[in-house]
Amino acid sequence: THSQSFVGTNSNYSSRRFHKIQHGQCTYTFILPEGDGAGGGSCREAKAGSQQYNANSLQRDAPPPEPDFPSQKIQQLEHIMENYTQWLQKIENYIKESMKSEMAQLQQSAVHNHTAAMLEMGTNLLSQTAEQTRKLTDVETQVLNQTSRLEIQLLENSLSTNKLEKQLMVQTNEISKLHDKNSLLEQKMLEMEMRHSEELETLKQEKGSLQTLVGRQSGVIRELEAQLSRATGNSTALQRQQQEMMDTVHNLLNLCSKDGVVPNSTKAVIEEKKFRDCADLYQAGFQKNAIYTIQINSQETKKVYCNMETAGGGWTVIQRREDGSVDFQRTWKEYKMGFGSVSAEHWLGNEYVYQLTSQRQYALRVELTDWDGHQAFSLYDRFQIGSEKQNYRLFLKSHSGTAGRQSSLVIHGADFSTKDMDNDNCLCKCALMLTGGWWFDACGPSNLNGMYFTQGQHIGKLNGIKWHYFKGPSYSLQATAMMIRPLDFS
Repeated sequence: THSQSFVGTNSNYSSRRFHKIQHGQCTYTFILPEGDGAGGGSCREAKAGSQQYNANSLQRDAPPPEPDFPSQKIQQLEHIMENYTQWLQKIENYIKESMKSEMAQLQQSAVHNHTAAMLEMGTNLLSQTAEQTRKLTDVETQVLNQTSRLEIQLLENSLSTNKLEKQLMVQTNEISKLHDKNSLLEQKMLEMEMRHSEELETLKQEKGSLQTLVGRQSGVIRELEAQLSRATGNSTALQRQQQEMMDTVHNLLNLCSKDGVVPNSTKAVIEEKKFRDCADLYQAGFQKNAIYTIQINSQETKKVYCNMETAGGGWTVIQRREDGSVDFQRTWKEYKMGFGSVSAEHWLGNEYVYQLTSQRQYALRVELTDWDGHQAFSLYDRFQIGSEKQNYRLFLKSHSGTAGRQSSLVIHGADFSTKDMDNDNCLCKCALMLTGGWWFDACGPSNLNGMYFTQGQHIGKLNGIKWHYFKGPSYSLQATAMMIRPLDFS
């Protein structure tokens, strides 16, 4: 709010008056001038009565006009009005000037406030812009990294594609080569089929002729079999007669050496002397390796192979392996009665070995030959097997020899097992797993009746012909032989 005072040129300080004017929020105070002496007297006189006229009444809103003012008074009033007009113009000019400065200040203040607000807004915008720029930079960096990775992957894929294309080309060439070879093979196959059909036709014709020939020969074979059976009977009878004659001669020689004592009857001597085994034959003068007939019991004879040369002779062979010509994967009954040829590979028979070893004490000799030609043996001073009710249980004592310091046969006794009779001490079936019939115990370190493997295939075979403490658990031997002889043989 502003208050201003203005003093007129013809004013009298003794009788001055104040006037206030309100303009908006500002109040303006003015000092109004009084009239001079001449004018003042006539003014006062112009009014009727003794009432004094107040010169400041001109400043009021509506001074009472007097129609009877004289001309001087009018002039004076006009002069005063002019002064008022000048004063009002000055006031107006002053108000304008004052308003200009205030408006300028207000504008400046408003501009300043607006500028501050704009600066604040600009600062906020700049910070937001910087934040957005930073985020955009991060996104751009991520995009560039991803783009680089994609480019690397594309390059790797391109290289892989090139490699695959090369491999595909190589495989295509190989396929084309194989196709050409296949065409040649098909052509050769057709030619072979043609030749095969021709040969088959020829074979059919030959088969017809052979069938006719076989039909003719069947009768001849039957006749030959009959003749052979008769010859075999004659040969057995002749062999028995020869043995009886040799025995008789031997007895005669013994009797002749005793002061010419002659037996009463030759027949009594023959009945007295029976060959129980090869040891008896050796002592009777038969000292060559050959097949002989021995008396198993009072009613049964058996052909055996006698080894009369090894370690003093007199050995009865009960088992032999040499070429794999005989299959040793046999049943319990076959191992009981024996199989094979006594002149080659064979098993004498558990029942016969039981009867032999029950009549007197026997020693066992096991001979082994590896694929390098090296030979070794194991000797047992006591050998015996039980009856069939005892599962032909093995009994051994006193091991020695060159086929290992330790025995590869179970010393304490083991039952005999075959593929159809499992008597071992293993949850598995050793006779099926290791093949053949043997005293397996819990499969054990030996099996001389295992599968026969030829040279080159004999290494790493657990089911072969093995003797653990000679060549290890997986070496299949070339040849074996098991022989027995009385303990008191000399």
